[in-house]
Formats: sequence, C-alpha cells, structure tokens
Amino acid sequence: MVMEIGHFIDGRKLAGKSGRAGEVYNPASGEITARVSFASGAEVDAAVQSAKRAFPEWSRTPPLRRARVMFAFKDLLEKNRDRLAAVIGAEHGKVLADAAGEVTRGIEVVEFACGIPHLLKGEFTENVSTNVDSYSIRQAVGVCAGITPFNFPAMVPMWMFPVAIACGNSFVLKPSEKVPSAALLLAELLREAGLPEGVFNVVNGDREVVDAILAHPDIDAISFVGSTPIAEYIYHTGTAHNKRVQALAGAKNHMLVMPDADMDQATDALMGAAYGSAGERCMAISVAVAIGKAGDALMGKLAPRVRNLKIGPATDPEAEMGPLVTKQAYDKVRGYVDLGLEEGADLVVDGRGLKLQGYEGGFFLGGCLFDHVRPEMRIYREEIFGPVLSVVRTDTYEEALNLTNDHEFGNGAAIFTRDGDAAREFASRAKIGMIGVNVPIPVPMAFHSFGGWKRSLFGDHNVHGPDGVHFYTRTKTITSRWPTGIRAGAEFVMPTMR
Repeated sequence: MVMEIGHFIDGRKLAGKSGRAGEVYNPASGEITARVSFASGAEVDAAVQSAKRAFPEWSRTPPLRRARVMFAFKDLLEKNRDRLAAVIGAEHGKVLADAAGEVTRGIEVVEFACGIPHLLKGEFTENVSTNVDSYSIRQAVGVCAGITPFNFPAMVPMWMFPVAIACGNSFVLKPSEKVPSAALLLAELLREAGLPEGVFNVVNGDREVVDAILAHPDIDAISFVGSTPIAEYIYHTGTAHNKRVQALAGAKNHMLVMPDADMDQATDALMGAAYGSAGERCMAISVAVAIGKAGDALMGKLAPRVRNLKIGPATDPEAEMGPLVTKQAYDKVRGYVDLGLEEGADLVVDGRGLKLQGYEGGFFLGGCLFDHVRPEMRIYREEIFGPVLSVVRTDTYEEALNLTNDHEFGNGAAIFTRDGDAAREFASRAKIGMIGVNVPIPVPMAFHSFGGWKRSLFGDHNVHGPDGVHFYTRTKTITSRWPTGIRAGAEFVMPTMR
C-alpha cells in the first residue's frame, strides 16, 4: 500500500493540493512506499503566513515558558526514540542502531535549547556616562526556514528548529523529499509538547519549493545543509533577497594515520567512519592518508575488514551497513567506483557485485576500498557520498598536512597518532572547521557549534551551540537616562562620555 504524504501547516496535517508529487522508496527492497506531495507556491505561502501570525505572541512568550515546551518535547523524543528510528530506517535505509544514534544527537540539541533563558542573557553597563546606562538584549529574528538533506532526517532539522524556536522565532521546515516522514512526526511531537499552532510548519517539495522559500519576503533567515553547489546557490540567492543565511556544504574528510598510531584503533575508526550509514554522512571519512610505513600496516588490517562488512536492511540487528538511499544515489556512487578504476587507482575491495537474497531490488553496494589514490584523481577531489574509502600514501607528515589543507573542502579532519606534538600541530595548522585527535568523526556536542571552513560553509555562523543562538537572534543595544528635572537644553555635538 502506497501512502500519501502531505504537509504540516498551522498545527495540523494537510493533504497536498498542487498535483505534483515525488516517490518515496524502501531502499532495502527498492519498492515505492509513499507519494509525497510537492507544495505549490500558495501552500508555501500558507505555511509562512501561519508562522508569521504565530511569531508576535511566541516571541513575547517568556523564555522560561518556551524552555518548558522544549523540556516536554525532549521527553516525548525519548519516549518515541524507537518509533523515530524505525521511520528513518524505512526511508533512509540506515540500520536501526545508527538511526537511534541520530535521534540521540538531535535530542542533545533540544537539551541545549532547554537552557535558553540563560543563553539569551544580555550585558549591562552602569554609568557609561553620568547617570546614563547601556545594556544589550537578544531578540528573535522572525520567521526562519530550514532546508535539510536526506542523510539525517531527524538530527539535522533538530540542529536548527529547537534553537530557533527556543529563541522566540517561528519556523518553516522543508525536509528532503526522499525522507519526509520523520519531519512530520517531529511536528506532531512538538504539538503534543504544547507548541502553539503556527510556530512550526513543514512543507514538502523539490527545488520549486526551495526557490519559493528563498524569495519569500516574509522569511527572515534560512538554514541549509547539503552539497556545495546547492549551498552556494542557497547562500547567494537568499542573501540577494536580504535574508541572513547559514549554508553548510560538502566535505572530503581526511584522516591522517601516523606510523606510530595504534593500527587496530585506526582500523576500527575507519570502518565506522567510512562505512557507517553507507558513507552517507557529511562527516564521513572518505580519505585515509597513510604516512610512511603506516600504509602497508593499515591496508593489511583494513582490507579484510571491508570484505567482511555485514550488510543488510535496517531491520537486521546484525547489519553494520544498509543500502544507499535511492537508485540514483547507487548509480552515482557505483559510477565513481568505475571512474576510480579508469583513473588508475587500485581497487583492493570491490563491492559492486553485492547481492542480498530476498533484497535483489534494493540499493545495496558493498564496501569499496581504493589504495594508491592520487590527488589529481576525481575520486579524491569530489564528494562521493557512499561506502567508498580512498587511501592516499605520503612519505611525510608535512605532505599529508598540505594535502588536507589544499583540498577545497574543510569540513572535518582527524589524525591518529601517539605523538602529542604532531597532534597539537595538526589541530593548530589544519585549515579545517572540526578536528579529531584519535577521534574519527569529530562532531561537536550541542553546546559547541558545528561547521566547516572553505567551501564547506557559506555564511558567518555555524549551527547549534552559541553560533546557533547568535544566528537566530539579533542584538539590540539600549542607552537610557531618566530625567532629573534639570534640563540642559538641546545638544548639537556628538554625544561623548562625561
């Protein structure tokens, strides 16, 4: 049975009216499970107008009361963790343990947002001049929008809207049309938590919906996570319409393996970081840089582990990796494996022939491992977004550092070593937004901020943490003096301290 998926506007689910729709698949079987309606311009406007009507009262709601809604939402998320994980696994394909971990990381941002009364405190200075005080406050921006990718249907939206809503904004979410159901479930849980109608809305759709959001005059701020070409388009188009925009983009995350590293630990790290979630993570390690004699030692341990990856549907409790999200994604990633062979890389483990009994129509690709990859190759330069790990060999640490710094992306990077000097220097000199030292996926906790450098981020603000609060608020500074009964008359010079 194929479900019909619509939108969530003004506190209730609505069927789509545009006549346009997309197909949602079960990636493990390849079967169509739902049709998701693509919003019309009028439906996008209805969501924005609902958010606009809700904003004045919600922004005036005391932060403590907004925090209590977040506390209730957090409790509901914890009670519905398995339900959310099942929805994610069914549409994305990631194994349920991984999907539950995604929900947990989203809950951590909600926990951070529960502290919003403290986070919105301003500054006060008494007597900046005689009997004149000055203070600053942070106020909500207005109607905010989020445009989120398929790979984290719950976590990435929760990087955005809990902070935005706790700060007093209203929100319109446009999730990936490949994985629409998690966003609608989150909307239901917010309503159950006591969030007023209109503060949170969901519109599903494609580029036409994105363009309507970018151009809408009543949207004040836009958050985005996705590929670099689209992030750049979102940033330039949104700012051209006078909106504040944060756009997190693509990645080619490197992991340097020093000769002194614990090779078992490094191998474990690469297996999870390269092949977890079928490599469909913006923080996945897709390049291992083996320095000096680390190359042979690493490959000797890594190749058999990749060959023995346990691959299956999301519901298989023993599976370590699931399918790719769509047939288009499968074809794209497989095409990169073909390209790597054409470019002369050594395909040590070839996952292209994988077939699972009972799931022949699924979008499964086995783990692929390239050795002797060179920097000029496209499989090194471009984001593959699949279970493909490229091993590059260098003679020296300096050469490995330069490789990392010369790449156009600067999202995340890691170094595995027992050498404190090397680790400290890498953390300092790497031109990367997030660094791991013996940690393969250095995703910051919710009370820090997530974001890359170079062409991995467009805009001045990262997501969640302190940067998230700053993005979703504006500073207002008030200078005040109360009359004393003595009037000095008009002053025609620039005010100065007295």
